[in-house]
Amino acid sequence: MFHKIQAAKKRLSGFAHVTPIMTSQTLNRKVGADVFFKCENFQKAGAFKFRGAYNSMVQLSPAERERGVITYSSGNHAQAVALVGKLLGIETTVVMPDNAPETKRVATEDYGAHIVSYDPTDARRKDIATQLQSQHGFAMIPPYDHPEVVAGQGTAVMEMIERMGSLDVLLVPCGGGGLLSGSAISAKALSPKCRVIGVEPALADDATRSFHTKQLHRIENPPTIADGTRTPSLGQITFPLVLAYVDDMVTVPEAAIIAAVQFLFYRMKLVVEPSGALGLAALLNSTVVPKGQVGVLLSGGNVDANTMTMILHN
Repeated sequence: MFHKIQAAKKRLSGFAHVTPIMTSQTLNRKVGADVFFKCENFQKAGAFKFRGAYNSMVQLSPAERERGVITYSSGNHAQAVALVGKLLGIETTVVMPDNAPETKRVATEDYGAHIVSYDPTDARRKDIATQLQSQHGFAMIPPYDHPEVVAGQGTAVMEMIERMGSLDVLLVPCGGGGLLSGSAISAKALSPKCRVIGVEPALADDATRSFHTKQLHRIENPPTIADGTRTPSLGQITFPLVLAYVDDMVTVPEAAIIAAVQFLFYRMKLVVEPSGALGLAALLNSTVVPKGQVGVLLSGGNVDANTMTMILHN
């Protein structure tokens, strides 16, 4: 699988941003380790999802491009697919829950996608997207359970380790497992001794349960502030990859997620959405006791004004 990530990096060259790596001496003193943040909140469309969307969509055949693309997403993948569609001249349709963050919905529309809204308490987004795909012949670009999407996501950590040389620990947010899978594959190929840990909200711990029991668990519409992790479960592709390449899975409470977003904003002047701050939450909450060089993937910065206001006044 690592060869797919290497190929994805070549495709993304000149199209995706090589995002910065940032540090905080205050944090290093607090946790007793050297922490390095890979800032995918500075990626195109504001999140790592651009990598997987571009890598998968640029490989579509002319006939597939002509028919258009469909996906389902609460926000970051939706924006990424819409932006890539705009760049490549592909019409895009996105099935999006009606409770998706307004910032993400508006950006998806601005990039030119047609949004199909649904009530997540009444229907499953994948079922709606599959039905529309069957009706219209769209190419499906799912948010995480796709080998080329996983490969694209793995390029972020590949960039990080190629620049730094090695890591002792890597903390990665987990929703459907695409970013975690790709990151773990890159880490094990480039820094074999690196301990890869996936981080979920405690209210959306399906992947953590699945990892520890080796059986796939589902949670429908978990009520976490980290909207990017509200996926019901790991996928058929990502679940085996997580089991094969990830060393551990942990969870963090909502209060720790809020504290992490606050720290990034006030101390580092970084706007990071709750889902993107899960790795830092695990450090600040002492869920993970770090050592040596610790990589933390900040997966995105797309947070709406109401949510950010609530967090900063909490």
